[in-house]
Amino acid sequence: MADLSNVKEHMNVVGADGVHVGTVDHVDGGRIKLTKVDSPQTQDGEGAKHHFIDGGLVAEVEGDTVRLSATAANAVTFETTE
Repeated sequence: MADLSNVKEHMNVVGADGVHVGTVDHVDGGRIKLTKVDSPQTQDGEGAKHHFIDGGLVAEVEGDTVRLSATAANAVTFETTE
């Protein structure tokens, strides 16, 4: 796991395949909270929600990008919501 102290607001979060997963809102304990912008409104009409990525999925932090150890498609299966 990478050092989450290097993760900053508005960083791009990408999967191991380089596909966009979300944008960092902030670090909350051992998780990265993603902005609501990347979360679509649900089919039942509820608004967008914050999603969290477990810090254990972070492979590296480089420049303004957080790269995960899982592909984007796999990473979203590990996401939790608020």
